[in-house]
Amino acid sequence: MKTEGYTLDVPGGVLAYDVRGPLRPTDGRRPLLMIGHPMGASGFEALASNFPDRTVVTYDPRGIERSVVPEAEHTPQLNVEDVHRVIEAIGAAPVDVFGSSGGAVTGLALVTLHPDDVRVLVAHEPPVLDVLPDAEFARQAFRQVSQDYRRLGFGAGMARFFVLVSTPGEFTPEYLALPAPDPAAFGLPTEDDGLRDNPLLSGASDQVTNFHFDLEALAQSPASIVIAAGVESRHQLPGRAAAEIAKLLNTQLVMFPSHHGGFIGGDGGYAGQPEAFAAKLREVLDAVQ
Repeated sequence: MKTEGYTLDVPGGVLAYDVRGPLRPTDGRRPLLMIGHPMGASGFEALASNFPDRTVVTYDPRGIERSVVPEAEHTPQLNVEDVHRVIEAIGAAPVDVFGSSGGAVTGLALVTLHPDDVRVLVAHEPPVLDVLPDAEFARQAFRQVSQDYRRLGFGAGMARFFVLVSTPGEFTPEYLALPAPDPAAFGLPTEDDGLRDNPLLSGASDQVTNFHFDLEALAQSPASIVIAAGVESRHQLPGRAAAEIAKLLNTQLVMFPSHHGGFIGGDGGYAGQPEAFAAKLREVLDAVQ
């Protein structure tokens, strides 16, 4: 399916977004917007390719990949306004939304701040710390990531992050006392490149993981909200957070194939099951009338 790239002026810079297929499908089905954070549009290539019958819209959050927003802040509120601008630009509200990780946080904020923008939201593993019973230890674990990044650079910070998000169960003082992991064990660089601007590792996205939900607004939103987790990552931090959010919303946690990035294709160590993931997403979206 043909993909058209577009840009959109926003306060402080320019956003990039892509549209696969016609904006006005003849079958009346709503466009499907796929959003992540800090992942950009490129992370959804495999998933989008499994929806040849749907118009799929993806975008790069501010300051990520092609979206040029100098000194970009990374807050759910700013991300929501950017997504709202993209939806206005395509002129097709309400849309269906699949949000992954920080994009799931954006989606949950979107249905409260711009409820008429969304028909169905599938929020897959939003990594919100405050809903966890071990929230304080989880926050400290995230601080270790940014501390290692600031001291030693990308490899050290990413190694600490990989351990954090793959740890099953609750965080404890014993976890916090573990030695820093070796970046080489994860195939990561051991040399410091000197950069400290990574939006995931630097602490710039802390407001995403520390987001506070307006549960009343979520309950009153006209959008249908589906909270999802991966079968392989259900007991890791983002999956556990998803389960707690589903409880707060008094809704069933919907299980998807694979792990936190289960929609990602390729042959790398983090490849998921994009075809099976897409089939489950299609099933969930089609179930909402």
